[in-house]
This record gives sequence, structure tokens and C-alpha cells, in this order.
Amino acid sequence: MFFQQLGAQLAPYYLHIKFLHLSVAVLWLGSTAVAYLNYLVPVMRAWQRDPRNPERIAQRNLAMERFDHGVLIEHAAFPLLLLSGLALLSVGAWGPQHYWLALKLCIVVLVFLPIEIVDYWLSHFGGNKRQIRLSGRADAARRYEQVLHQHWWFLIVTTPLISVTGLLVLYLAVVKPL
Repeated sequence: MFFQQLGAQLAPYYLHIKFLHLSVAVLWLGSTAVAYLNYLVPVMRAWQRDPRNPERIAQRNLAMERFDHGVLIEHAAFPLLLLSGLALLSVGAWGPQHYWLALKLCIVVLVFLPIEIVDYWLSHFGGNKRQIRLSGRADAARRYEQVLHQHWWFLIVTTPLISVTGLLVLYLAVVKPL
């Protein structure tokens, strides 16, 4: 009932909501791509070639800490993407009976949500490298290295997955092929 009332209230704004949804989708997908590919990856590769070099370690740490901060745009866009998606679901003529939407929702729930939950944790909460470094804890250096390595492996594994499924979801949203 609430969903139907919300849909009725938002119906005149369907195209505006759709524009917002696509805009934040592009922002979410693309906001960290340049930093990841052009700054973080080269620094991490240089460090991997010479892992004991203090200069490389300092560059690596600075790059990861800045990356943690830089994903704020992505992490602000994701909740807006979810909210605008729910608004579109309440307003649009599409429902889970449409295969393209069912597939899109499955990808969001089974791929994007778990990845983003871990990503939020790694960047802003327990895995925030800057907070660990400044914590003053006796085990801060060990913890910093542990979380940094976890975050790097997380990025290596999830970046191709998000790239492919993100484009698939955009395709499904625009073309509605099924």
C-alpha cells in the first residue's frame, strides 16, 4: 500500500527520477575508475616490484589512504542509486515479472550490495588505513599492512566483476531486452 501511494505521488516525476538514477549509476561506476587505473594500480605495481623499498611503501600507503578518501563520491552515489531505483520501481510500469528487471535486481542484491558493504568497511570503518595509522595502537603497523593487503586483493577481485556487471545493468536498464 505504501509503495503504491509513493508511486502515485512520484509518477509525474518519472523522467526526472530516471535521469537521476542513470546519472548516479554512471557516477557510482565511474567515479573511482580513473584514480584506480591511473594512480593506484601503477603505485601498487611499483611497490610489488620492490616491496622493501621505503619510498615505494610510502607512495603505496599515501595512494591507498587517498583512495580511501576518494571513494566518498562513489559511496555517496550508491545509496542514491538504490533509493532512485526503488522510486523507479514504485513509479514505472515495470515489475519483477519482467526478466530484464529481475536480472538487474538479482545483480544488485547478489553482487553490488555485498561488494559495497565490504568496500564501505575497508574504506571508511574498520579498514580505513589512515585511521589505523593514526590510532596509536601497538599493533597499528601490523594491522595497517593486513588491511592494506586485504583491500588490494578486494580491488583486484571485484573491479572486473563490477565493471562487467555494472555495464550489464546499464544495458538492461536502457535496452530492456528480456
